Amino acid sequence: MVSLMRKKVGVVGLGYVGLPVAIAFGQVLPAVGFDIDKRRIRSLESGIDETGEMSTEELKRANITYTDDPASLAACDFIIITVPTPVDSAKRPDMRALILASESVGQHLTTGTIVVYESTVYPGATEEICIPVLEQASGKLAGIDFYVGYSPERINPGDRERRLSQIVKVVSGQDRQTCETIAEMYGLIVEAGIHKAPSIQVAEAAKVIENTQRDINIALINELSIIFDRLGISTADVLQAARTKWNFLPFSPGLVGGHCIGVDPYYLTYKAESVGYHPQVILAGRRINDGMGKFVATSLVKQMIWQNIAIQGSRITIMGITFKENVSDIRNSRVIDIVQELKEFGVEVQVTDELACPERTREEYGIQLREWEDLQPAHGIVLAVPHERYLHLGWEELAGLLYQGQGVIADVKSVLNRETCPAEISLWRL
Repeated sequence: MVSLMRKKVGVVGLGYVGLPVAIAFGQVLPAVGFDIDKRRIRSLESGIDETGEMSTEELKRANITYTDDPASLAACDFIIITVPTPVDSAKRPDMRALILASESVGQHLTTGTIVVYESTVYPGATEEICIPVLEQASGKLAGIDFYVGYSPERINPGDRERRLSQIVKVVSGQDRQTCETIAEMYGLIVEAGIHKAPSIQVAEAAKVIENTQRDINIALINELSIIFDRLGISTADVLQAARTKWNFLPFSPGLVGGHCIGVDPYYLTYKAESVGYHPQVILAGRRINDGMGKFVATSLVKQMIWQNIAIQGSRITIMGITFKENVSDIRNSRVIDIVQELKEFGVEVQVTDELACPERTREEYGIQLREWEDLQPAHGIVLAVPHERYLHLGWEELAGLLYQGQGVIADVKSVLNRETCPAEISLWRL
């Protein structure tokens, strides 16, 4: 334990995964938080986490040096890499950020350092891609001059109950001693316990199937919601009844975006195809979930037609653009699919979301967010992301967003009370 307390931790990538890790270690050891985003560094130095995951008080309690200079990592002997691993337009793994981060770490790697990857990858990627990059950039050999491990991130953005310390940490290393050291290090900050995987590939696979399983389960419910919609049955009512059985899994329909559930399955299918197997169930689930934005948009348009609302030139208000409720992150949000599909129908779309950064939303999607008070009367509303504020809105406030209090509302997560819905409003629920 004494030797552990002499270590200095470096965290590469200070997003919703990396920052909580850096803060946790910074409360027991000196730490360096590195990110290439200068704006992010300045914000953290001023005590503000724009993602909303960490409070100002939590930031102040941690002994962290924030920097955009990778040379600062040379002082660290336990480095954790937590950069994003998205997919490209062809749904193939995009590991450019991971490779660049590995190069930066390798260029400042000191002998004896342990490098741990938390970014989601396919089984084998750490040893096949990351280690060679580290070796080339450093001129050192893994397993001799430095050591590598993998510990998949399991943070759930916006979850205030299951935080880093309350989630069992899976760890692995390229050899037994490295795994033991990594386990001991994470043991300093994780109360829930440590699970030592027998190999790096096992740990990589465990992470990627966690979200693949969720993706498939949600896809099933999404497909059922499409069927029930055609049958004129409420999906929410069906699920409420089915959940009375003890072993029924409590999944709900919805848009599947974000950096994990909507991405990780493609990493697994990519690797599977590279060894000659074409996944069927996994890709079928992905197709269903990727099509839900279009389904919501077309269902709303049908409701408008049945209400004799002219589609061309109509206006729709989208409430929420982030990838899930009560978070500010807009990356890989599938709400954009609803927006684009509605525009294909010739609908004017206005989007509001007080949690999303207007500048980032404009850069990422070309959407200029509207302030709540600047919203124009609309013919329809899509409650796409049920942020806490929206849950407290009454029907009178919602009706105030519609032309003369009349129109159509699409409730993607079925959070509105249909029993008290005014007769002038047509409510559709996924």
